[in-house]
Amino acid sequence: MSGSAVSLKNKSYELRKRVLDMCVKAGTGHVTSSLSSVDIMVALYYGGILKYDPENPQWSGRDRFILSKGQASPLLYAVLADTGFFDLPELDRFAQPDGMFGVHLQWDVPGVELTSGSLGHGFGVAAGIALGALMDKDLFMVFTLLGDGECYEGSIWESAMFAAHNKLNNLVAIVDRNYLCVTDFTENIIALEPMEDKWRACGWNVKRVNGHSIKDIVEALAYVRCRRSHKPLVLIADTVKGEGIECLTNNPIWHGQAPKGKDAEMARVCLLTRQGDE
Repeated sequence: MSGSAVSLKNKSYELRKRVLDMCVKAGTGHVTSSLSSVDIMVALYYGGILKYDPENPQWSGRDRFILSKGQASPLLYAVLADTGFFDLPELDRFAQPDGMFGVHLQWDVPGVELTSGSLGHGFGVAAGIALGALMDKDLFMVFTLLGDGECYEGSIWESAMFAAHNKLNNLVAIVDRNYLCVTDFTENIIALEPMEDKWRACGWNVKRVNGHSIKDIVEALAYVRCRRSHKPLVLIADTVKGEGIECLTNNPIWHGQAPKGKDAEMARVCLLTRQGDE
């Protein structure tokens, strides 16, 4: 693993603070959707999994990362700024009239591959990119991060069957399994479990991990480039929506909005308290 476990965990809290600060200042943004994915993104970008070059965002040999759950754009923007794709002060202008990006993900931001936000679209694009790479004999990998609520979209399962049929073993999907949608818990709306069985039935190799263990995620992907299987791979990452800020966790009311006033101050205190307990 690139970097010690302690340094990567510290990075996850640093990113959580940035996401919270960005959204509180803007008065908008999907805070809890971003927080559930932080440890996944730290594993990918800081754990030695993704190949990328901030000095050359369009490097042909880069791995392609598609954020299909585009509402988590504050997190990806924070990661890209932190890794050097653009200057950190740009984060202060998130969703501001003079800023370079809005609430949902924009392709023209350095390091972003695809505009996303309409759920179910990014995954299909990722599968298409992976197929093109195999046809051109390119060696890069394609990684895509899905929300579990996104898995209600029929296009997700169409793309999953397409990927397996075309033996896209250069494609890795990660499902942020936080069990919450816009208004309620997924299992109260239409049960998504057993998730593993569904993906296997579509022809995928499946691994289930603790989505807040950077170590487990990195280990699950450590040999992804030399797998002998012709099947695409999905990681079902069990997470908590709002992870790291206890006063925002597991509550549908916080979907798609930033805390304000006393709620924002409480969120900051919760984050500092949680970090201190680690």
